[in-house]
Amino acid sequence: MTASLVLGIDEAGRGPALGPMVLAAVALDRKAAGLLATQGVRDSKAFGSSARARRTRAILKKSVEELASWVGLEVCNVETIDEHVSRGALNLLERERTVRLIERAPACGRIVADGRSLFSPLVARYPHLEAHDRGESVHLAVAAASICAKAYRDALFDQIARRYETDFGPLRGGGYVNRLTHAFVAEYVRRHGHLPPEARATWPWPGNPLPAPRREL
Repeated sequence: MTASLVLGIDEAGRGPALGPMVLAAVALDRKAAGLLATQGVRDSKAFGSSARARRTRAILKKSVEELASWVGLEVCNVETIDEHVSRGALNLLERERTVRLIERAPACGRIVADGRSLFSPLVARYPHLEAHDRGESVHLAVAAASICAKAYRDALFDQIARRYETDFGPLRGGGYVNRLTHAFVAEYVRRHGHLPPEARATWPWPGNPLPAPRREL
């Protein structure tokens, strides 16, 4: 085990109604953490959702990849998310994918995961894991993981947006549950009679005939 390494874990895309969820893990030593802090790495949500914010996160993701001892990603597609949400197991999905990341990562002296109630069950398996709300304030490795997860999800969502731009115009709203996302999906359903394949069918779409998601376990 490399005692000097800290593995940070965070996700992006749990809440959106369109597109995948991405989990990231980043292993940093003290020097790399200091350098990334001076470059402006912090929680990805602090940058906002503008085009400038997406560009900034993409640049910082490259810096993390250059300086980190290890970076890992797990992408959960819409079908996998729907299957877990339909049985109230979205938290279980995140923990399963986190275990995959930890098992692939180099041995670290400390693991810090963002989400106290979400990741606390993993402490029994990994006694050196700490589960914190606002984990980015505990160690920069979590902020670096949030940047990597969000920047990769940004790129995946850009692919979705480009896929529909010719027929539907710019796809705004980031895939989150908002008026712009609802407008796109409603128009898609009007034209095709079903949700687009990138839409999470278990989300509460207006007029969605599917049952509401079960309460999270």
